[in-house]
Amino acid sequence: MTQASVREWPRATDDELDEAAEVLRGREVAVLTGAGVSTDSGIPDYRGDGAPPRNPMTFQQFLADPDYRKRYWVGSHLGWRRFDGASPNSSHRTLAELEAAGVVNGIITQNVDGLHLRAGSQRVVDLHGTMDRVRCLTCGQTYARTAVAERMTRANPLLDEPESFELGPDGDVAYGRIDDFVTPDCTVCGGILKPDIVFFGEFIPTEKFTEASALVRSAGALLIAGSSLVVNSGIRLLDQAAKRRIPVVIINRGVTKGDSRATVKIDAGTSETLTELAGRLGR
Repeated sequence: MTQASVREWPRATDDELDEAAEVLRGREVAVLTGAGVSTDSGIPDYRGDGAPPRNPMTFQQFLADPDYRKRYWVGSHLGWRRFDGASPNSSHRTLAELEAAGVVNGIITQNVDGLHLRAGSQRVVDLHGTMDRVRCLTCGQTYARTAVAERMTRANPLLDEPESFELGPDGDVAYGRIDDFVTPDCTVCGGILKPDIVFFGEFIPTEKFTEASALVRSAGALLIAGSSLVVNSGIRLLDQAAKRRIPVVIINRGVTKGDSRATVKIDAGTSETLTELAGRLGR
């Protein structure tokens, strides 16, 4: 990509920041975050403006075909190494500070990277699960991802080859050599293991959405950061805020499906915008 083809994103204006601060000030704020809050940690957003098209594996494919599971686990493992090495950025840290100050009542995230917890946020609803846990689809046994990763590396020396793979926000990476790959299985029952995340074709667990809804119901405003709101779960939470007629502030690079219902929409990056907005809220 040439330098001329890279889009220069504007920063939030003082007027936009002042308007957002005005509608949020004095209210307890529920926060919904998407992939855009983690891009500054080196985890790309595959739905944002300018992102390449992707065809993520569905749950049905993963469940039905051993070759799909091999492909997923190779890519997921190599992606996990980079996920595990990622650090929270100023978006995550700012939201944790706002929670500690009593401005934010909790974080609802569509991300699976665990960076909000690493940044110090206390109440985090991971709508789509988290990459640091693995679950058996047969008996329900759960494992730490690090333990499964160690098993996979011992069984598959090819995973120690140099890494020059494109990482997606779901942890998947393109990788062609799968014939000899040994997928991990459950040490309790021998069942199929799957990272504890919501695949395409799966439903968000009811208890997760109930917890997220409770945060929105108890808040006086909703702040959406880094999400294009393409996924239905985000729109459903926006619907709840709209029905309650509480202010909605959206911070995202590019158009979102909720722009027409936002009280304030800021077309800018989350890191710098959240930092400046927090200063106006007197964190």
